[in-house]
Amino acid sequence: MQASTKLISPTHPTLNLSHPTIESFIWNTLIRAHVQAKARPPTTPFFNSPLSIFLRMRFHSVQPDFHTFPFLLQSFTSPSSLHSGLKIHAQIFKFGLACDPFVQTSLINMFSSCGNLGFAQQLFDEIPQPDLPSWNSIINANVKLGFINVARNLFDEMPKRNVISWSCMLSGYVRCGECKEALTLFREMQRMEVSDVRPNQFTMSVVLSACGRLGALEHGKWAHAYIDKCGMKVDVVLGTCLIDMYAKCGSIDRARWVFDNLGPNKDVMAWSAMMSGLAMHGHGQECLDLFSKMMNYGVRPNGVIFLGVLCACVHGGLVSEGNDYFNMMDKEFGISPLIQHYGCMVDLYGRAGLIDKAWDVVKSMPMEPDVIVWGALLSGSRMCGDIETCEVALKKLIELEPTNSSAYVLLSNVYAKMGRWKDARNVRSLMEANGIRKVPGCSLVEVGGVIHEFFVGDESHPDTREIYLMLDEIMNRLKINGYVTNTKEVLLDLDEEGKELALSLHSEKLAIAFAILKTNIGTPIHIVKNLRTCSDCHVAMKMISKVFGREIVVRDCSRFHHFIDGVCSCKDYW
Repeated sequence: MQASTKLISPTHPTLNLSHPTIESFIWNTLIRAHVQAKARPPTTPFFNSPLSIFLRMRFHSVQPDFHTFPFLLQSFTSPSSLHSGLKIHAQIFKFGLACDPFVQTSLINMFSSCGNLGFAQQLFDEIPQPDLPSWNSIINANVKLGFINVARNLFDEMPKRNVISWSCMLSGYVRCGECKEALTLFREMQRMEVSDVRPNQFTMSVVLSACGRLGALEHGKWAHAYIDKCGMKVDVVLGTCLIDMYAKCGSIDRARWVFDNLGPNKDVMAWSAMMSGLAMHGHGQECLDLFSKMMNYGVRPNGVIFLGVLCACVHGGLVSEGNDYFNMMDKEFGISPLIQHYGCMVDLYGRAGLIDKAWDVVKSMPMEPDVIVWGALLSGSRMCGDIETCEVALKKLIELEPTNSSAYVLLSNVYAKMGRWKDARNVRSLMEANGIRKVPGCSLVEVGGVIHEFFVGDESHPDTREIYLMLDEIMNRLKINGYVTNTKEVLLDLDEEGKELALSLHSEKLAIAFAILKTNIGTPIHIVKNLRTCSDCHVAMKMISKVFGREIVVRDCSRFHHFIDGVCSCKDYW
């Protein structure tokens, strides 16, 4: 092996680091190389930690310079490293480098990586005139620990910002789930372009992620056009972000177009994004075909790929195929299934009514089942009306997450559908006694480039009166065409009229009424809902798509539903 391709240990017999003419940059290079090697999956034996190399450097009386500590501090990346980081901080004082801007920025990053925001903030406050990298570092420190409001206050106080400042703040909003704020900030960033602060590829990947999470297709299409306008190269990384965005925004055709235009050099993440998108949209067989095509290109699948394939089998009801791919993971590729893969198998069998096989998967797992696994078993047994399994799964869920409202609601749903109102009320009473509140249904709809949010029974929108009048018209036209409310979906023991009213006020129906009110005839409607769509709303949306001649695309918490001319893409299997 050539020397240039091999990491050399300080104890290597051919390298005399004790020679008096050795210079600090050689030690710095060794430290940096070992830091980089530590960050990558090891392909060669790893001889020394970066800290041990620094100690040998000092043993040979080589004095550190302003490059040494920034390289070394990158190796402290967890709370367990804080003690060592503090010792290196003392060394920095000893060698008179505490006022070096590069070192200060590296220290702020180190303390935040070790989870100690207090030290990072104190260090920043002690800098008389923080430079731009220091501002960016303290903002990033707050973002990483979830203090988004503190980060925004610092961002607003900055005397000057660069693209890193904006990108960090945007990423923080997306990470905290505040995607609407991220898009608002991006619009503000665009107004600042006159000062040469222009988005880069990372910035746009964050913006695309925000669009995808919100399901804001118009915003996402605009972001794509902006990328083209700026002449940014759509490489495999940015292309993967575009595929993911379009898939999550309900436009699987546009996702396919981006995927096809990436050319033959797509990496495993691009294939994974496309397969996951197809799975979400219910194109199970196409997803499996794409897996075969990927194999023909010589791209080796990983665990994420198999997760997408198994999800496709779940949503398509492809039980036999799912079983084959699950077995293929270990036997053909040596990939040990993670708990997410086992969760898919439980979900696959549960949805198909094969509760016994779902139980077999749970019992065969080499790890303890988590909330995803028990939730999948609860959901499957609920669909089958298997009360005994429901109650067992609920007990396990409550043990793991005592405040998980979904478990209580699913069991209450089972009791309600069976007419066991007393049991349903007992579940609700237990929720109230434990201070657990049901997550309210919420639907987002994008109209004219503006995202509108509706909750169940919402009356907060400025156009509430017109929305409710339109909803009444919609429901009346559906009833003329044979629609009958499925009152079994109501979890409260109300009279029939009360149940019908409760169902008519579900958030997705309000969102559809608003979209029909505000858009032209024939305009597709895209909705994102935070919960699973109930069967009554599912029937209603099928009829609305036919009676009103609208394509309706709904993304709920588990998959997409494309309603066209009275038919749903899920084939009523969800």
